[in-house]
Amino acid sequence: MTTDAAYRTNRTARPDGADTWAVLLPPGRYEAERLVHHDTLELTGAGGPRPRAGDQVAVLADEPSRLVALGQVTDAGDRRPEVPEDPQPERDEPRLVITYTRRSFDTPVPADALTVDGPITPLHPTAFQALADQLGPPPPRQPWMVSLNLPIEATSPAEAVREFWAYVQELGPRELPAFVWPSGDELAMQVFVLGAEANQDPEEDD
Repeated sequence: MTTDAAYRTNRTARPDGADTWAVLLPPGRYEAERLVHHDTLELTGAGGPRPRAGDQVAVLADEPSRLVALGQVTDAGDRRPEVPEDPQPERDEPRLVITYTRRSFDTPVPADALTVDGPITPLHPTAFQALADQLGPPPPRQPWMVSLNLPIEATSPAEAVREFWAYVQELGPRELPAFVWPSGDELAMQVFVLGAEANQDPEEDD
């Protein structure tokens, strides 16, 4: 699979209703997207050709190159208008907002054969579709139970709850273990830290 820059030279012709692009996540963003659920991905400061609202996007992580999500552009411009009275207005960086339509951060698809040129690369529709086909349909959703237990010393239940939320905000998913299991099957409980399953049994580490 390769990109086709010539295909995007004429930005007025959109026979299929939308252009297709590859967007490379900034360093460290892949881990952040795995830790907390987000409905959208917002990027700023990317130069060169830019997608327009309605365009389809393949979201990639680098080193190694892999497809982690599909999305659609919902905002492709700078929201701040120019102010004629201000000869040198402070401009915000142009931003790109992508609404996720399919996530696969835990089971990414290899994309080594795809050539990208910078953070945003025009992508031929056939290459985009080939990536989407590898990703396949989303797996069925099911109910899960998620628990976070913290021993807290306090003078009252209300204070204990306040202390609990303070710890959650301070430590977050990077340090606190979360316990998760399919609803009705507590014996299948797993522990997750940093968005991945973690071993919490010190005896097994020996």
